[in-house]
Amino acid sequence: MPSHSSPAPIDDPHSTLANAGVTCLERGWLSANNILIRGEGPTALVDSGYSAHAPQTLALVAANLEGAPLDLLLNTHLHSDHCGGNAELQRAYPALRTLIPPGQAASVTNWDPVALTFEPTGQSCPRFTHQDLLTPGTSIRLGSLNWDIHAAKGHDPHSIVLFQAEHRLLISADALWENGFGIVFPELEGVSAFDEVAATLDLLEALTPTTVIPGHGRVFNDFSGALARARSRLEQFVSQPDKHRRHALKVLIKFKLLEWQSVSMDALLDWVLATSYFFNTMPQTVRQNRIQTREWLDQLLIELERSQALFRNGDMVVNR
Repeated sequence: MPSHSSPAPIDDPHSTLANAGVTCLERGWLSANNILIRGEGPTALVDSGYSAHAPQTLALVAANLEGAPLDLLLNTHLHSDHCGGNAELQRAYPALRTLIPPGQAASVTNWDPVALTFEPTGQSCPRFTHQDLLTPGTSIRLGSLNWDIHAAKGHDPHSIVLFQAEHRLLISADALWENGFGIVFPELEGVSAFDEVAATLDLLEALTPTTVIPGHGRVFNDFSGALARARSRLEQFVSQPDKHRRHALKVLIKFKLLEWQSVSMDALLDWVLATSYFFNTMPQTVRQNRIQTREWLDQLLIELERSQALFRNGDMVVNR
């Protein structure tokens, strides 16, 4: 595996990945991308996808490793679509060492699914363990290269990103996508975090990456364009916070529908009422009456139908 080649031209992101010993297993929106890093040092996997895809994640990783060991598993943050495959990988690779951002280490050790946001989002994640931390301000050897660890608050207060300076390669997780960034979850809890999103975007700009591996979507090299789009989206959310909250709820519905594929309206309503991010966000008058809650939910579904994210088949809500 090449280790210290000259950085590839910025119009060839896949050559950049190859020169850095990186393979991006692009997934989708239910499972985050899995990033395999190999070389002369430890073989590492960054992020493990959602629990419903854990067997597929394991199969993809094993096929790429071709019998070689996996030494390290890193989580950029502990949302269920980034760490849901941890437990499966830990069973398959008993010597695997798992590293997580420090902010939620105690919640993992004591396994608190509320603090880890699995219950508030209505999502699932099998219990896993960790052996070490990804401390911002330090570096870690992955493959043949050193990667710098940076705090990336906003989408999640404990998230980190990884930057390989020699190749100007950024693993951005959900802090930056090609067309935006992840839901700003603290805002759903009444905690101001849009300023932290802005600060993280400023940090990423200062790193001047030429190639970006996002948490979701394809690898891209138009960093300046992505940054401009992210800042524009942030401005919209800052000026219209209700728009962000409504967008977030629709994303959570779509995420769950990706897992279920189809669900009855009654079962979806039960899930919404049991999921605190929905229950705490809907108007108080709505949450006290199941009929009114159904009408409120129906408006979200109509908007998702218009965007062709789902369709109705009688009383069934179906993923599109």
